[in-house]
Amino acid sequence: MKPKTIGVYCASSPHVPPQYLQAASQLGTALARAGVTIYYGGGAAGLMGALADAALAAGAQVIGVRPKFISGIENDHRGVSEMIVTQTMHERKQVFHDRCEAFVALPGAIGTLDELIETIAWKRLGLHSRPICILNVDGFFDPLLQQLRRLVDQELVAERFLSLFAWATDVTGVMDYIGNHAPSAATPVMWDDD
Repeated sequence: MKPKTIGVYCASSPHVPPQYLQAASQLGTALARAGVTIYYGGGAAGLMGALADAALAAGAQVIGVRPKFISGIENDHRGVSEMIVTQTMHERKQVFHDRCEAFVALPGAIGTLDELIETIAWKRLGLHSRPICILNVDGFFDPLLQQLRRLVDQELVAERFLSLFAWATDVTGVMDYIGNHAPSAATPVMWDDD
């Protein structure tokens, strides 16, 4: 199955290393060329802005999803194909869950980590079986990946928990994983003695 809609979690901060911005732009272009509609946080700055600008320039549909209160904190991207405004963060997350057939995480702050971990947690609980890929630019996610591995080492989750998501070091790896992800039934992944 090739996903038609992909949710991307990433930083809105304008203070990010150039290699992160480059990865966001490359991902936006690659997703556009694959004919994917992109859902993202709706921001105009940082990785959000770079992703959206590149995807729009390459002809993609780009849909921002923003809680109403964020508009007073961050600049909305004025050029997106559509801006969905929700009342709460929970509603925003539900839009991603309801509409996206795959998920990608780029470097980001606490919001990105929150959304990524929740997406993995929901997959672990059997609430979806969609592909999740972490684009580990320049080792950004190494500490998180070590912590997720530690969950297995400490027998808090089963070894197969680590198969619920993938990580790639470049956009080609992301596109290969998502494009070749075999559909499967949504089933809980708890402990090895299930």
